[in-house]
Amino acid sequence: MSKTTDSRLLNIGFGNSVVMDRIIAIVNPSSAPMKRLKEEAKGSKLLIDATQGRRTRSIIVTDSNHIILSAIQAETIAQRFTSDIYKEEEVKEK
Repeated sequence: MSKTTDSRLLNIGFGNSVVMDRIIAIVNPSSAPMKRLKEEAKGSKLLIDATQGRRTRSIIVTDSNHIILSAIQAETIAQRFTSDIYKEEEVKEK
């Protein structure tokens, strides 16, 4: 795990953000394996609920095995993630 001073944040809704470099996966919560993953994380105190009481629409898996719940669609978060990466590459090219 390397520490960088230039940590980019990804907005996951309602003023909550995650460090982009720590994200492993952004998945849809509807499948049975994802529901089990959520319950296991809750039991081991690695679950972070960022839904603000709303329905969970995406699950974010981090490299520290934390599971983050978001009320924003997985596709929307993935789109934000990729657009931020492309913006960073454009800045590096200049």
